Order: sequence, then structure tokens, then C-alpha cells
Amino acid sequence: MSERPLRADAQRNRARLLDVAVIAFADAPEVTLDAIAKHAGVGIGTLYRHFPTREALIEEVYRTELARLCDAVPDLLAADPPDRALRVWMDRFIDYMTTKRGLADALKMVIAAGGTPFAHSRERLVQAVGDLLNAGDLATAGTGALRADVVPLDLLTALNGICLATGEPEQREQAGRLLDLLMDGVRAR
Repeated sequence: MSERPLRADAQRNRARLLDVAVIAFADAPEVTLDAIAKHAGVGIGTLYRHFPTREALIEEVYRTELARLCDAVPDLLAADPPDRALRVWMDRFIDYMTTKRGLADALKMVIAAGGTPFAHSRERLVQAVGDLLNAGDLATAGTGALRADVVPLDLLTALNGICLATGEPEQREQAGRLLDLLMDGVRAR
């Protein structure tokens, strides 16, 4: 038996709850669910209909942020050349990691309760980077804008390193410079 799709108003409420929760958990992991519901403009019963536990909400916030990042690849490639699409995606990755860092304490609670928020993260991220790199190599019949020998996991590891080195908001400018340096190494010569 498959689940029925949510009504339009229920979809809006769910999306609003997730938007509010990502900010709330990043700012104050101990924020109450009641405060999240109020800020989203819904009742606590609506929150619990969508997310029966605090851990379920936290896990869905994380998965939603991951999906936004990874699902953006086709639109980025449609809007920009592959090398520019990759660079824009890299900026979004930094923002995603900043959000994830803000959610760290909340995610620890999910893991302690037996949740597995990271189960498919790596595969999704490697696939997204691979799609961007492949588009760059194929853009001009094998002489694309991006090197064909870049391994997606290697690029993802480098991006994680940049995030670790420049994780504070006041370091965002430095992160951008480091991303530019990384792009220089990824571009085809």
C-alpha cells in the first residue's frame, strides 16, 4: 500500500516546518518543537503529523538539505557551462556544510536514538560531483572545460578540507578563494 500524496496545504506546512527547523536547530539545537511550530505558523499537532518525533524532524531537515544540494545539479548544468556550474555547486556545498555543522548537536541526538541520517549522503554527493565532472568532460567532445581524470571522491575530499579549514562565517571569503584555487586544478588545460 503506497502513501497518498499530501494535499497542497499540507505540503506547504511541511516545507515551512523544514525551513524553520533548519535555522532553529542550527542556531539552538535544544529549541523546542513547539517554538518551531509557532515560528512556522502551524500548530504542534501539524508538526507531529509530519514528524512524529524530534529525531524524525532533525533527520528530515538533514536529508532535505542534502537533497537540495544534490538535486540542484541538473538546473545548474542547464543554466551555466559545466565549469561554472561546478563552481556554483561548490559554493552551495560550503553553505550545506555550514548548515550541517550547525546541526551537528541535533544530528548527534538522532544517531544516539538509533537514526542513520548519513546512510546515503556519501553516495548522493559523489554522484552529484560525478555528474558535474562528466558534463565538463563531455561538453566539447572530450576536450571539455573540466579534466577527465578528476575522481569525484577526491574532489569531495578537497571540498571537505576547505570546509574544515574555513568553517566559520567570517572565513567565507577565504573559502571562496580556496574554491577558486581548487577550480584552477580541476579545469582542463
